Amino acid sequence: QVQLAESGGGRVQPGGSLRLSCAASGRTFINYVMGWFRQAPGKEREWVAQITEGAGVTYYTDSVKGRFTISRDNTKNTVYLQMNSLKHEDTAIYYCAADRDSWTIRRGSPGYWGQGTQVTVSS
Repeated sequence: QVQLAESGGGRVQPGGSLRLSCAASGRTFINYVMGWFRQAPGKEREWVAQITEGAGVTYYTDSVKGRFTISRDNTKNTVYLQMNSLKHEDTAIYYCAADRDSWTIRRGSPGYWGQGTQVTVSS
């Protein structure tokens, strides 16, 4: 089992920044691909970014490229999502996810989910 706990959400004005954190416990963190998803009101959950185990190769959905950065600290069992230049349309509940397989995360079916943290971009 892997337990995931997100933190760092909140309210920010357009153009502002937030950094989300996801602390993992349980199995060996370094062996897991980590990802972030989000779900806006009335919309389906969408994949935002992911980072591989080992080399830490990153991937992003087009709408956040150049604004969001996913990273991981394997010594702290934590994955981060740095969000800059935030827009109204980034408002959503953000979820951390983990799986041993990259494609499983990319398809939206990771084995483990966090409980989510709310991000609201509003003036």
